[in-house]
Formats: sequence, structure tokens, C-alpha cells
Amino acid sequence: MSSPIYLDYHATTPVDPRVLKQMLPWFSKSFGNPSSTHSVGSEASQAVKAASLQVAELCGAMIRPGVSHTVVFTSGATESINLGLKGYVQRHQPEGRPFKLGVMGLEHKAVLDSCKSLQQAGLAEIRPLQVDACGRLDLDDLKTACSEGLDLLVIMAANNEIGTLYPLAEIGKIAAEHQVAVFCDASQAAGKVPLDFENWGLTMLALTAHKFYGPKGTGALIVRKGTQLSAQIHGGGHQQGLRSGTLNVPGIVGLGEASALRKLEMGEDEVRIANLRDKLQTLLQAAIPGLIVNGAEEARLAGNLHISLPNTPNDALVAQVAKDLAFSTSSACTSGLEASSHVLCAVAMKPELQRGALRLSLGKQTTEAEVTRAAELLIAAYSRLQEKLAEKV
Repeated sequence: MSSPIYLDYHATTPVDPRVLKQMLPWFSKSFGNPSSTHSVGSEASQAVKAASLQVAELCGAMIRPGVSHTVVFTSGATESINLGLKGYVQRHQPEGRPFKLGVMGLEHKAVLDSCKSLQQAGLAEIRPLQVDACGRLDLDDLKTACSEGLDLLVIMAANNEIGTLYPLAEIGKIAAEHQVAVFCDASQAAGKVPLDFENWGLTMLALTAHKFYGPKGTGALIVRKGTQLSAQIHGGGHQQGLRSGTLNVPGIVGLGEASALRKLEMGEDEVRIANLRDKLQTLLQAAIPGLIVNGAEEARLAGNLHISLPNTPNDALVAQVAKDLAFSTSSACTSGLEASSHVLCAVAMKPELQRGALRLSLGKQTTEAEVTRAAELLIAAYSRLQEKLAEKV
């Protein structure tokens, strides 16, 4: 059987062969524990330090002489988010009142659930930030929230479902004017759009390797110099006491190499991906009357095409093309749950449009032939379903 056309790059990406090549020696030949003081351990420690620089450079976290922010390696973005949010709130807990978090309702579940757990523990209260129907942040509401006394602003760089990008430079400026710390979940943006941790005034930034052609199970949290966190994993005091546990050297090397490659190549790659996305959108719009493109078309991830098909339950359409196409009807992190997408609910999408929603996400391996074929398959499936619906009337 031939493999289906893969249009789910927001869920995960294949490991770049060049990344894998760099990782392989660290599984066997160069297997040292970076915490060991002998030469074998020192070799691994140097590899970890090199990867730290590569990750920091991808995110614009080390651009001034004498400024060195901390890169904490984790098992992925979910752990990075938990460490950043819980560690910051616990360490900076004010006396006599809960910590005030400013959060959009369409953040990733790892963010929302971490904030909710802090709220349930009585450590924080959540100030919801307003968004419009395209998922764009209401900057006037943000200014109001900051002026009311936020302790931490929590903002994603790009939405994992509808692809909306957030103006972090402007957001960071607003936060700085009110001396509000900023946590950024950059899981979907890292390696796809330029990031400037230093000049945007971010306090923490979370990312994961498998979203930009690196290995699963490896992520990082970049922490601004001087920012203190409470550790969430104890047992050895690794990584300046912030995250205990023997370091996953092969994964860290892979994250570092993926970061270096995206720093070099993402500009050209993302332009090509956006052109393919636009072609797919044009083909579908020409053949499917009433198709709606969700999210902010003028500011979205290059590979994101989130659509709603009129009068077409997405599960019925998936059943039609499952063996030929791989794509999502919601975030992979919530698939299988009997609930509407919290992102689509947060932007107040009508239930009938939610039922017809599809997330098609392209990556650097996507070809023009695949885009053309994917459009043909989706259009044919849509037409068959419409014919069946007409027969029932």
C-alpha cells in the first residue's frame, strides 16, 4: 500500500535526515553522561552546550555581548510549559493575593490546563484576554488587562489549529510598559517564523523539536537571565537545579541541529510552503461553494490552511479519504476526545462550521503534485457527500 499524502505537519514532522545523522553517534559511540567529570562525559557536555547556542540563536535569545539566557532542555513543549508557568508562579507568589495571569482561551491545552491547575490550587487567578473571530488578540483589551495589574502575560506565538500569528513585538512592548513578565509558547512558530526573544522582551519561551523536523521527546525552555523558577522535577540538581534528570544527549543534539538548519533555511522554505498552501486554498475555493477559510489570512503560519466546508460533517469526509490523505479535524493533542475544539469555541465559531472544520498543514516535504492530488481527493469526497445528502432530501 502506498503512503497517504501527509498534510498534518502541525501535529508532527519527519526528522530531517541531516538531523538524524548528527544524532546517531550519541546513541552508541559517544554515549557519555554529560554530568560525568571524565573525558567521555565532557564530550557529551560540550555537545549539550553547542545545542544550547543553536536553540538560543534560532529564537534570538543571545544577540548582545555579555547576555546569556538559560536554555533548559526538557522532554518537549508540554514539560517546558509546565516548568515555565508553574515554576514562575510558585517562585514569585505575592503575599495576600493570587498571582494574576493574562491568558487567551485559544492557547494550547498544555497552557490552559497548567493555568487551571494553578487556579484550582489557589495560587493564581486567570484574566481572560479577548480575541476576535479570526483568533487575533484585542490589543486594547491587553492594554487594559496590563494596566489592571497582571503578573504574567501568557501568549502563544502561533495558534496550532487556525494558524493565527501574534504580533509579539507589539505585545512585548505593551507588557514592558506595565512591567509585566511574558511567557511565550512558541511550539508552532519556532523554525517557521523569525523569533526575537531578546528584543521582544520575553521572559520565557517554550518550544519542541518535533514541530520543526527534529526528534520527538526533546524540547526546551528559554529563560531570561536573572529570572528565577521553582523546579518541577527534583533529583540531582541538573541544569542549574531547574530540571533534574540525566540529559537526553541524542535528542538535544537533534534539537540543536534542527534549530541550526531552520535558522538557515526557513526563510526560503516557508515562502515555498506558503505558495503551495495558497494553491491548495485556491483549488478548493474554486470547486467548493461557500468554503470558509478560518483564522487570520493576512497573518498565519505559511503551512496552515484551516477551513470549514458547508453542510459537510468532517468525520464523514475523513472516512471518504482516510486511506489517501492524512490530516486533522482538530489538534492532535486533543483528538479522540468527545468535545468541540476549544480553539474554535474561543473564536465563537458556529457549531455547524465547527462540524465541517478541517486542518490541512503543509511542510517542507510537501510537493506541488501532492497538493494537486489532495485537492482532487477532497473535492471528489465533498461532491459525493453532497450527492448523498441531496438523495435524502
